[in-house]
Amino acid sequence: MHEWLETPPGRYLLAWERAQFGRAVQDIFGYHALQLGLPEIDTLATNRMPHKWLALHEPQPCNGGRRVALYTDAAALPFEANSLDLVVLPHTLELNADPHATLREVERVLVPEGKVVVSCLNPHSLWGLRQRRAHLYRRLGFGQLYLPDAGEFIGYRRLRDWLRLLNFEVETGNFGCYRPALTTDHWLDRFDWMDQAGERWWPILGSVYFIVATKRVPGIKLMGKLWKPVKARATAPVPLANRQPHMETTQETF
Repeated sequence: MHEWLETPPGRYLLAWERAQFGRAVQDIFGYHALQLGLPEIDTLATNRMPHKWLALHEPQPCNGGRRVALYTDAAALPFEANSLDLVVLPHTLELNADPHATLREVERVLVPEGKVVVSCLNPHSLWGLRQRRAHLYRRLGFGQLYLPDAGEFIGYRRLRDWLRLLNFEVETGNFGCYRPALTTDHWLDRFDWMDQAGERWWPILGSVYFIVATKRVPGIKLMGKLWKPVKARATAPVPLANRQPHMETTQETF
């Protein structure tokens, strides 16, 4: 995917995602944040946590002199359970062989009320349509793919269902990059009006989508004895003083 991100549509996508990540993570607080994959964009640039790391699956070029903290498998992160406040997955799920295992691992390392931020390419878009057509042409012996040929694209509602099964609550979800599947800056710029029109008229057909979700932990219900048992009423009779006034009688003599 590194080479595709250097193409005109790749730079167009990175510019949109950079703005989205900047707004999404700037007000997420905590101590430990992790970006998993895609070193071409610093998704934690606006976040103010004291400890921020970039983790990759394997060595690859990093723009801007970014420092890679560790190389690891996304489905086996070297962190204790409930230890991270924020995990960012920029196209990590669709480029991973087992996205289910990656999400389960993210749920394990996040603290309760921790957040995960995900970006994915949308298969139900103009770009996704061209990619499917290119796959058909390749079976016939000609044609070239428009998007990277790596992993499997995940639909927006499908990913929301996966997150819900892992007790994540989706807070926000939005789409972007509505321009057609073109290959030059000149033609992409000529269709820049489609970004504003797409947000209004066909919002779910953007070429990329963005999700922010929070890890929820179900509450515990006590089933044993009450903390403060109710005192039983006394059953023995209790003598009461006679509070009636003493009546004096007088005898009248005639």
